[in-house]
Amino acid sequence: MKKRTIGMWIYQNGGGKEIESQLREQLLEREIDTITGVDLNKAIVSNGSILCDTYGNCNYDLKSSIDLFFSYNAGEQTPYQTYLYQALDKLMPTINNYEAFMLTEDKFQTSFLLKNNGIATADYEFFHKDNHLHLETIMDKWSSLVCKPLNGWGGQGLTKIDHNSDILLLKKSLEQLDLTKVYIEKLIDYDNTDYRVDIVDGNYIACYGRKAKKGDWKTNITSGGSIFLREPEDDVINLALKAAKITGLEIAGVDILYDREKEQYVVLEVNGIPAFATQEQESLGFSFNDKKIQHIVELIDHKTSLNI
Repeated sequence: MKKRTIGMWIYQNGGGKEIESQLREQLLEREIDTITGVDLNKAIVSNGSILCDTYGNCNYDLKSSIDLFFSYNAGEQTPYQTYLYQALDKLMPTINNYEAFMLTEDKFQTSFLLKNNGIATADYEFFHKDNHLHLETIMDKWSSLVCKPLNGWGGQGLTKIDHNSDILLLKKSLEQLDLTKVYIEKLIDYDNTDYRVDIVDGNYIACYGRKAKKGDWKTNITSGGSIFLREPEDDVINLALKAAKITGLEIAGVDILYDREKEQYVVLEVNGIPAFATQEQESLGFSFNDKKIQHIVELIDHKTSLNI
């Protein structure tokens, strides 16, 4: 059997370095070598060859050096990195695959696809920023709404607008966010908690809950939310599995809320880089890392075997 090698770019903070080490060890047990730190931000392209290495010295021709690229780093991601990610995806398997990854980076495209495949999402509107008449119609229709950047993570850039707010406030917010395309969701009536469900290659891995801090409505950890152990109902797991399958993500973190007004679970977002549990979280009982690593290793093994 041909020797297999993968390139990996995984976050190093919050326990990422340890996760990387465990992935390398388990891959090596399957006779799969790993080149770590393959940061496409540092790569150059010369005559069709993407050249990159751990230290930015461009020693590796990725096409001839690796059989698969595994990208798992949200915090350091740049437009240049994702642009070369797209190019590399044309040469070899990538995890996540570029098409699904970029789809789920865009909140409108994700909601549009899910809604049109029978998945319950937040009610939303999408329009050009100059369509002021439609903006005013939405303000009349919904008592509370959330304006979201199409791209972004961790609750960044979210703007909550209440019915009694002056429409000029919303217009000002849109100008500050420098948006040409406007994506607005109706604020869901929920209990300020959500479900984060991790999926790998169509397999349910784990579920935990997040809760918004007192006086806030955003559950994201980076926005001050807290994490807690949570057992999901079968409906929650099945909804997450369907959402991941429809988007095409091999690795997904599906955020789900219970809409008290509609009395149903809805998918809020689908994330292509769901975090592993930190050491502190593991000490509190979040024990899904081993299972997640195992399934990622099996996924890499399967995808690299197809090209032998």
